[in-house]
Amino acid sequence: MTTIPINHFMAVLPEIIISIYACMILVFEPFSAREQRYQFGYFSLSGLLLAGLTSFFVLKLGSIYAFGGMFILDPFSNFFKYLIYIGSALTILLSMKYLDEEDIHLGEYYAFILLATAGMMIMVSGGDLITIYLGIEVLSISLYVLAGFKRFEGKSIEAAAKYFVLGSFSSGILLFGISLLFGFVGSTNLGAVEAFINTHSLLNPGLLLTMILLVVGFGFKVSAVPFHMWAPDVYEGSPTPVTAFMSVGPKAAALAVFLRVFLEAFGGIKAEWTTLLIVISVATMLVGNILAIVQTNIKRMLAYSSIAHAGYALIGMIAGGGDGTFSLMMYMMIYAFMNLGAFGVIILLNKGGFHGEEITDLTGLGKKYPLAAFMMLVFMFSLTGLPPTGGFIGKFYIFMAAVHHHYTYLAVIGVLLSAISAYYYLRVVMVMYMKDSDKEYSLASSPAMSVALIIALLVILTVGIYPAPLIGYAQSAVTMLGNPIP
Repeated sequence: MTTIPINHFMAVLPEIIISIYACMILVFEPFSAREQRYQFGYFSLSGLLLAGLTSFFVLKLGSIYAFGGMFILDPFSNFFKYLIYIGSALTILLSMKYLDEEDIHLGEYYAFILLATAGMMIMVSGGDLITIYLGIEVLSISLYVLAGFKRFEGKSIEAAAKYFVLGSFSSGILLFGISLLFGFVGSTNLGAVEAFINTHSLLNPGLLLTMILLVVGFGFKVSAVPFHMWAPDVYEGSPTPVTAFMSVGPKAAALAVFLRVFLEAFGGIKAEWTTLLIVISVATMLVGNILAIVQTNIKRMLAYSSIAHAGYALIGMIAGGGDGTFSLMMYMMIYAFMNLGAFGVIILLNKGGFHGEEITDLTGLGKKYPLAAFMMLVFMFSLTGLPPTGGFIGKFYIFMAAVHHHYTYLAVIGVLLSAISAYYYLRVVMVMYMKDSDKEYSLASSPAMSVALIIALLVILTVGIYPAPLIGYAQSAVTMLGNPIP
């Protein structure tokens, strides 16, 4: 009889904890009073904290290739798991007051946030394409439900329907690519795929098709052009905290998977997929930034902004090596805080029927609520990439990695398009500080929301001024790829 080592179970313990917490919420929610459902938010936060502590102590056991290499626990996956924990925790803090205002405060919301978190955790630890696919499906099904959580609002139902149809289509393409790869290699394990590619000197046309199908599947998950068309409508129609969550967690998890699969398994044909990704990255940065300029809805503007940031992140993957991987990891960690912070300020404006989703709704915010306006100013500066914010640090290392690996033209394109992005980000600042509003509104503030916004603000400013701790942590995590950072 085959016995499974105890450390294999320890490797998946954080995922088990998150899943148990989600199931407990679904079991006990029907028996809770409506006014007590906010407690499920704090209960979910305790689950994330416990999982985070478990991840810290389990990694002390060293890197673990569990269940025949299907599940990998290493510093790289742990880095992204902590990013996911942070994104989920901040989303929950931002959601509590919003759910009350929209009269949709149900325990199932927190359960689906946790299930989506578990799916992302499985994705970033996947050592086999089947494991990665299962993680993607757990995440996707949870997001389909969350996108349509405002079930009495047409836009939310439309967002969920569009996301479901297009998401299912992309999952089918990804699964087709995986099945083709299995036909060629005889395995879906990333190590086996790497060995197969390294021992076949000639590029198989079928293998090239498989690579393209995987790029399409993962490209949809990171909302890269031309697989981005779902993002603006889904971001606009979904509940704002869900939009914030989708723009950070799933994107980071998908990029982590993209990175692991292509740099490890498909590293032997890097020249082929690099050419494809260069075209996608440039198109993504260009389309995202240009179309963001004409948006009047701030959620749609941030949707196109998110598309552009996916293009910047792909530069790190194209650069490859230790510094390319490190720059992508740094960028996504910083992006999580600044994007969640920006959406957090939008959520603050959601009170008493006033949704604050148009850019003009922020008119005069600097005079009425100076602190909220200052936070939005910092987040807009950071998204632009201006010092002394964390966004500048993130873009600096991305562009530096591109230059080091002789992709200087990509860095130049990125800098020029970042300058263009200043127009629509600073337009928000101009509206807040240079115009007066005759609208009367108040902020939907709460202790939980204040904590989330203050954390995001402090991290963005601290990393912008003193990035050494985050740099050190990211550099140590890159060792999983065996590539030193110059």
